Amino acid sequence: MLWAEAAARAEFYDLDPMQVVWHGNYPRFLELGRNALLDKLGYGYDEMTAGGWAFPVVEMRLKYLKTIKLGQGLRVRAGLVEWENRLVVDYEILDQASGALLTKARTTQVAVSAKTGELSFVSPPELLEGARRALAEGA
Repeated sequence: MLWAEAAARAEFYDLDPMQVVWHGNYPRFLELGRNALLDKLGYGYDEMTAGGWAFPVVEMRLKYLKTIKLGQGLRVRAGLVEWENRLVVDYEILDQASGALLTKARTTQVAVSAKTGELSFVSPPELLEGARRALAEGA
């Protein structure tokens, strides 16, 4: 599987009244990892937009294993699972210092024409080529 990583840090605005990261803020961390993965494929948001595509998230699953606290350094890993007919990404949020697994997640996204809003059942050629290239290079 092709993986990419991004660094993150739990900030004050991420916390809930119990002084841990509020569950609704985890998607922000996932987005950091997904951006790193898409950049590795050469198919970041600039390339998506230029090609006339959007990739809305249609499903998100999160499993909270351990709490994340203020100031905690994080490593967000994103792994490419599927890319031909939809984009499926697995995630791991790890403690930066210890490497302990804090959260596991998965998102599913689909290609939608930015112009018409029409769903495509096949990923755009630019994404397919980027995934093939990155996997062949062992990135």
